[in-house]
Amino acid sequence: MSLFKARNWWSTILGEKEEFDHGCLCLANVDNSGNGQDKIIVGSFMGYLRIFSPHPTKTGDGAQAADMLLEVDLRDPVLQVEVGKFVSGTEMLHLAVLHSRKLCVYSVSGRDLICIQSIDGMLMVFEQESYAFGRFLPSFLLPGPLAYSSRTDSFITVSSCRQVESYKYQVLAFATDADKRQETDQQKLGSGKRLVVDWTLNIGEQALDICIVSFNQSASSVFVLGERNFFCLKDNGQIRFMKKLDWSPSCFLPYCSVSEGTINTLIGNHNSILHIYQDVTLKWATQLPHIPVAVRVGCLHDLKGVIVTLSDDGHLQCSYLGTDPSLFQAPNVESRELNYDELDVEMKELQKIIKDVNKSQGVWPVTEREDDLSVSVVVSPNFDSVSQATDVEVGTDLVPSVTVKVTLQNRVVLQKVKLSVCVQPPLELTCDQFTFEFMTPDLTRTASFSAYLKRSYTPSELEGKAVVSYSRPTDRNPDGIPRVIQCKFRLPLKLICLPCQPSKTASHKVTIDTNKSPVSLLGLFPGFASQSDDDQVNVMGFHFLGGSQVTLLASKTSQRYRIQSEQFEDLWLITSELILRLQEYFEKQGVKDFACSFSGSMPLQEYFELIDRHFELRMNGEKLEELLSERAVQFRAIQRRLLTRFKDKTPAPLQHLDTLLDGTYKQVIALADAVEENQGSLFQSFTRLKSATHLVILLIGLWQKLSADQIAILEAAFLPLQEDTQELGWEETVDAAISHLLKTCLSKSSKEQALNLNSQLSIPKDTSQLKKHITLLCDRLAKGGRLCLSTDAAAPQTMVMPGGCTTIPESDLEERSVEQDPTEQFTNHRHLTADTSRPEVSPLQGVSE
Repeated sequence: MSLFKARNWWSTILGEKEEFDHGCLCLANVDNSGNGQDKIIVGSFMGYLRIFSPHPTKTGDGAQAADMLLEVDLRDPVLQVEVGKFVSGTEMLHLAVLHSRKLCVYSVSGRDLICIQSIDGMLMVFEQESYAFGRFLPSFLLPGPLAYSSRTDSFITVSSCRQVESYKYQVLAFATDADKRQETDQQKLGSGKRLVVDWTLNIGEQALDICIVSFNQSASSVFVLGERNFFCLKDNGQIRFMKKLDWSPSCFLPYCSVSEGTINTLIGNHNSILHIYQDVTLKWATQLPHIPVAVRVGCLHDLKGVIVTLSDDGHLQCSYLGTDPSLFQAPNVESRELNYDELDVEMKELQKIIKDVNKSQGVWPVTEREDDLSVSVVVSPNFDSVSQATDVEVGTDLVPSVTVKVTLQNRVVLQKVKLSVCVQPPLELTCDQFTFEFMTPDLTRTASFSAYLKRSYTPSELEGKAVVSYSRPTDRNPDGIPRVIQCKFRLPLKLICLPCQPSKTASHKVTIDTNKSPVSLLGLFPGFASQSDDDQVNVMGFHFLGGSQVTLLASKTSQRYRIQSEQFEDLWLITSELILRLQEYFEKQGVKDFACSFSGSMPLQEYFELIDRHFELRMNGEKLEELLSERAVQFRAIQRRLLTRFKDKTPAPLQHLDTLLDGTYKQVIALADAVEENQGSLFQSFTRLKSATHLVILLIGLWQKLSADQIAILEAAFLPLQEDTQELGWEETVDAAISHLLKTCLSKSSKEQALNLNSQLSIPKDTSQLKKHITLLCDRLAKGGRLCLSTDAAAPQTMVMPGGCTTIPESDLEERSVEQDPTEQFTNHRHLTADTSRPEVSPLQGVSE
């Protein structure tokens, strides 16, 4: 769309359901008036001939009765109208009208000749009233646009071979007559009797129109409008310039430019836009109310440069370029005395309202309105009697499934209601897409489906989302305003794990402190106790369907809970489930001051091992893809050589090319299998990394007692991606996010805030920089750093650092001091598995093993 529109000077609609084409419009002083003003001559396929002389009283007026000089029914379709000196004995201009089977000249005299191209490829030349000769064009299939060059005395057309052809008039005059198409042997010997083309140029596409313009006395240009390109040729057939068009053209008109040596061109397209080019440079674009099939420029009513356009349905319009100035003047406002004290009070109130809205609702304010649609999700507490799990890859004999029911109830009429349900892999749904119709208010619709574990590893979350998109129609927008509503639900823990015997030893342990007395694990996790003895109520085992085990212990004498497992990432689900159930338990008891905390050392070393494993799989995938690409290139090269050998008429020995082809094919298959296997391992590793990331964020939040907004910032920084790819991976994305936090809200000085981060994300060489930034993040949080979205960091606060934590070097000077004293380091050892000689770091006391 153009910002500028063709300004309407005069327009009219011709007839009813009449059709027109580019030959139906002509501008000339056809009545030979003394003022020399042009008239508009229009012919239609219905046989009507109309002549207009526009005289609008004001800009934009339609046609008046006095504007039409002539309207006559010629009873034959008008193919083309032209004005010229077509009658001998007079210098007056006359009108020539071409019909399907005849040519009529009305009151025209002159010395101009008329050339008519028939549908069978015959050029008929008339000298005034007399028929001169007719010639057939060679290799003719369909007629194309035709133009005459007075400078070279040639006819130029575009043939069905998609090439521009030029024929000299002298060659046409002396060639074989159309009535004698069979050439004799003597005619073949005479070169003057054969129709020979002067020059040709292959443009590779069909042409819509041809126009010839002379911009000085020594040269002329041949303009050809193609279906995709616009050509300007010299009169000898050489290309002067060419312009590729990004739209489908409908008509054009070249004319001389005010700049010496350049030509302006009007080009209309099927987007109802008229483009004005100076050579190949776009100078102006204007919007038309119709698609033009013909365009002319003339002088009407002392107005020069009027653009006249005609559409195929008879919309005739006279336009000029430019914009109308705004004549609106603001009315004078009644003056009154201003009370500046009241204005100050009102300004402060408004600023307070704006500040409160930004704090409570964020950047986008939420309007208060009733819900158009309510969504609720109910997860069945029991397993399905018949499991709906299909195509599972879990080692157990029977994988359970649970039914989820989503209920939708509308308040108003809604359109295009679609429900999408998503869960974290390897959890799977029997159906995740639903469509509903709410043609009347207060309808209730339900959707039921089952969820189950599909593959043999643990998901990073048990939470799912039900997202509903719909359109609410209004009076101004019948198609509806698009809106989205979502509802979260949580799948039961027993869907992915079973009760088992607790384990006394484990490689990874996490201890959670609380401010309330310990709760019986049987009450928190009903159905997961392997024994009902009172001595075992403080110990519980969980066996994930993927194969790993987790043990949960509750202290009898202290307010602590320990979660331990052989896999670090498996601690996350049980830890989060424990905290969630403890909060729900104390809420039911009416306790409002329940809180959890973490005072152990941050398990960064275990977390870094998972990061290294994930990064290693990414690098392996990149190497395998490079090898696969090399083998594929080699395979295609061998195929080409074999194909050349097989096509040779005298085949040479294959020289073991077939053996090499077979070996390369096996390598390609093996590498493709390796890439697929690595992608599966990478996906599982990313899921385990997300579980460990959730656990680290939880422990940081408990360690520093972070608010919900601060935890949300950590989650946005550590979990920015739902899927991990080779092009955009977790490591570089998280590193950029953490670097931004260290540069802004966690910066130590304004010098750090002035540092420029690398704006281009690319896969790093290793994970050392990422691990350093994560460690630095924990250290600055321990020193009192505050997470916020603004760059204004809070003042440092005195914080109690967890056991085993020391300061982290943040400068070269500190790094050198640390290297001199290697005993002071940030302890990231596996949590309390071997070091029992240090009582101050013991996270659990009185736990019965």
